[in-house]
Amino acid sequence: MASTNDLKNGLVLNLDNELWTVVEFQHVKPGKGPAFVRTTLKHVLSGKVVDKTFNAGTKVETANVDKRAMQYLYPDGDDFVFMDLDTYDQIHVPSATVGDNANYMLPEAEVVVATHEGVPLYVEMATSVFLVVTYTEPGLQGDRSTGGTKPATLETGATIQVPLFITTGEKIKVDTRDGRYLGRS
Repeated sequence: MASTNDLKNGLVLNLDNELWTVVEFQHVKPGKGPAFVRTTLKHVLSGKVVDKTFNAGTKVETANVDKRAMQYLYPDGDDFVFMDLDTYDQIHVPSATVGDNANYMLPEAEVVVATHEGVPLYVEMATSVFLVVTYTEPGLQGDRSTGGTKPATLETGATIQVPLFITTGEKIKVDTRDGRYLGRS
């Protein structure tokens, strides 16, 4: 248990048996009436964001979320297998928990896996990764400066939009949050 006066960004709360991360908080002391804490909370599993107001000093239940550096090993059916870099223990994380990160994750990639009571909650990757283009249509002469894009298949199997001058076999930088092309390596 913690007081609303102890809230800080990144703290995970257990409200009505659901886990919420504090994205933003603000202590408000109006001229009239009691002080309160205005928060923006993000649901850990669904990503839904809500605003919630607490009276100052109210007790809220905190959740113990364990974040560990892990290495992605291999896919196993609908799961992904990760290895803890400290203990070498392996855990299976469902593909629904990994989500879109699977499009940019190569074996041996280092990620952060957050767990609560042994249950994987989410996987955090670096904001950008370098991946090799395995196939893309060749660009035409004169297409270099038009600013157009074309689809390219990456070594992970994901397809993203890249500039026309990118060729098969090039290593490119990709934003893992939205799949945008960021540049060449």
